[in-house]
Amino acid sequence: MSLKIILKAGKEKSLNRFHLWVFSGAVQYKEGNLIDGDIVTVLTSDKKFIARGHYQNGSIMVRILTFIDEPIDCYFWEKRLKEALALRKIIGLVDNKLTNVYRVLHGEGDHCPGLVIDNYNNTLVIQSHSIGIARQVEEITEALIKVWGKNLVGIFTRGDQTLKQKENLNVQSKVLYGKVDETEVSENGYKFKVDIIDGQKTGFFIDQRDNRQLLGKYSKGKTVMNLFGYTGGFSVYALGEGATEVHTIDVSAKAIEQANANVLLNSVKGKHEGIAVDAFDYFKQMPLDYDIMVLDPPAFAKHQGALANAREAYRRLNQLAISSIKPGGLIFTFSCSQVISKDIFRTAVFSAAAHSKRTIRIVHQLTQPADHPVNLFHPETEYLKGLVLYVE
Repeated sequence: MSLKIILKAGKEKSLNRFHLWVFSGAVQYKEGNLIDGDIVTVLTSDKKFIARGHYQNGSIMVRILTFIDEPIDCYFWEKRLKEALALRKIIGLVDNKLTNVYRVLHGEGDHCPGLVIDNYNNTLVIQSHSIGIARQVEEITEALIKVWGKNLVGIFTRGDQTLKQKENLNVQSKVLYGKVDETEVSENGYKFKVDIIDGQKTGFFIDQRDNRQLLGKYSKGKTVMNLFGYTGGFSVYALGEGATEVHTIDVSAKAIEQANANVLLNSVKGKHEGIAVDAFDYFKQMPLDYDIMVLDPPAFAKHQGALANAREAYRRLNQLAISSIKPGGLIFTFSCSQVISKDIFRTAVFSAAAHSKRTIRIVHQLTQPADHPVNLFHPETEYLKGLVLYVE
């Protein structure tokens, strides 16, 4: 028996609008012995084909891969990868001499729910955010080898912690092809060492590339605090564009070591200091008044249940920054939490500003770069929110 999901009457409307998730409440019944990660055919209540995707027993029951009646095999992944690379060519990232680190495929943004692939100078890193993707990683690897060709150095898969908890599913991080080691990449001409095997995410926060470049434009002659600085991406840009002094703050001593190394890797003149300390505690001991502050915290909320606490964390963080920055200073503040909407984030910043009793203007509204495309039919793909605040 083929594996099928039959929808309740009328529940196909979101799929007719090409949204990529089927929620459990929309399902009338299932056919076949379904196991998490199986490829299932989705039918309307009158048994007409509408889509095909990965099944997972949870609130999101099916992640749609195609609205065409076609197999999900190696050829399918080849086709999706070629489509994704065509966009990266258009936006100027493929064969770019100044930038060889970018997102190759962005989950739902590239019509591949649960799949993220990043390129680090021809070493590719796969992240599986669904069991279905984890189960098909070998086919995806085969497709990558065919599409990438002779320049491919290696392929590494990074296991998702939530998927590791599933029984009988091997989603351990491992090398799938070639040689994978720490590598050096170039982003807009700046150099960075990337720890692919043990670093956060896939090794580097690729999604802040455009925002780092914007920070650089404001940094000449300024003192800059890079909070939650990780391996120093914002710090390198600030120093490279003429900042006089930059402090990189991160709770991880290892991240600070990497940030220091990345600063040394580039020809910069300003003073840099990396400080391993909790970000909120740092405000109690700040050594100087900053002209610019960067607030780029990890996701304070990864699910709806954490929303209230996350909203308060964003308010508190931004209030500390607004209250302590120099008059005429700039704050680059971000949220990468998908469940935090632009309105919720802006409300948290508004509340922080109101408590601080300082006059503030928004001078830039920021988001993710073009290699992290937003699927018009799937608004959840717009996850990175940022504001640049001018504080009088």
